[in-house]
Amino acid sequence: MNDEYDGFIARKAQYDERLGDVVGIEDMPDFLFPFQRQLVSWSIEMGRSAIFADCGLGKTAMQLAWANHFVRSTNKSALILTPLSVGAQTVREANKFGIDAVRSRGGEMPSGATIVVANYEQLHKFSSVDFCSVVCDESSCIKDFKSKRKDAVVEFLRLIPFRLLCTATAAPNDYWELGTSSEALGLLGFRDMITTFFKQETSKDHLGWGRTKYRFRGHAEEPFWNWVCSWARSMRRPSDLGFSDDGYILPKLIEREFVVDCEKTRPGMLFSMPGKTLNEQRAERRNSISERCDKAAEIANGVDGPVVCWCELNDESKRLTEVVDGAKQVTGSMQDEEKEEILTAFSTGQIDRLVTKPKIGAWGLNWQHCSDIVSFPSHSYEQYYQSIRRCYRFGQESEVNATTIVNEGECGILDSLKRKASQAETMFSSIVNHMHNALHLMSMDTFDQKEELPEWL
Repeated sequence: MNDEYDGFIARKAQYDERLGDVVGIEDMPDFLFPFQRQLVSWSIEMGRSAIFADCGLGKTAMQLAWANHFVRSTNKSALILTPLSVGAQTVREANKFGIDAVRSRGGEMPSGATIVVANYEQLHKFSSVDFCSVVCDESSCIKDFKSKRKDAVVEFLRLIPFRLLCTATAAPNDYWELGTSSEALGLLGFRDMITTFFKQETSKDHLGWGRTKYRFRGHAEEPFWNWVCSWARSMRRPSDLGFSDDGYILPKLIEREFVVDCEKTRPGMLFSMPGKTLNEQRAERRNSISERCDKAAEIANGVDGPVVCWCELNDESKRLTEVVDGAKQVTGSMQDEEKEEILTAFSTGQIDRLVTKPKIGAWGLNWQHCSDIVSFPSHSYEQYYQSIRRCYRFGQESEVNATTIVNEGECGILDSLKRKASQAETMFSSIVNHMHNALHLMSMDTFDQKEELPEWL
């Protein structure tokens, strides 16, 4: 019984060394901009932290500078975990900045201390004892507190002294993601966060189905953001941290919507009707594959330059590859190496037409060379936002054309995305304001006069 209990405690234990005894901040690399230097310096001092910075603000450069610092100061390797194909991009960026980084797909380790870059899917091939620091790139992939990936990452990080989470879409209205990020850093656990700051409320709808919602406990909202600010920084532009936005002004984003007519209707319908349920919308989507793909091909084939086409169904991907001139598709059934080869070819300009799904290629890749996007959207605002941001990101020099194509029965999807976009913008502005207030309060001396302390202190 004692052995079982000791094992349980060992599985829950976190690395608890005094981080300040190890960390000595050296000069920041010259390739970092001032706001990046401040974030990296703060993150090194923290030892375990999160940087929620929007697309194109240089998260890869900051990750490499952070990891390289701990490789040099501890003489032990650092691990950078990335989504599929972002690993190759990270190594290219490291070479550009003069930082040693190697790619590992099978768990192989270099002979000396260096930065190792691997996909999340390969994490089980590594041992945490080989690393002193770990970076989780696009850490929103562990936001689901019930997912196996989140459990695997949290377990791997448990005994890692230095940890950094980076993502552009830590959904500001998704408090659960902040909880899983905190748990991965070895701070307050997800469920502890819920019970500390939130109150559960259960209500029933008109059908009698119970719905559970969480709201802040009385006067808990400000302490919650103070707590988040103790380990995270969030920004969409340098001015959010008090720096100049010079060089970080995005060009115009032109969003267009096309609603195509569909000859085929759902069973029992004389003509297409807006789908009210997900099943009805899926049926409308399948009925209109040919019409939507033909419209997408008309737009893509009329572009003189790179185009990326985002789809949701395998049949859409197959049809688009047939009708879009010179298109290459990346599918889920491909081997990881084949997926990466095609995505890298598009990133480097070897191919001009790419067809894939957001869940395969919409995270982490830099496609500022492409300014035309065609998509068949779903209800996932995060997927839509990330698919647009592969091209519409800082460093893009041209106007970006983002075209969404639906049929008459899917118009509800567009309404849903617009509503979620408005909510996300409002909530992200709110989180930045909360962080400003929290950081201001944390920097103030809250005592107007000195307190007399006992002599034994």
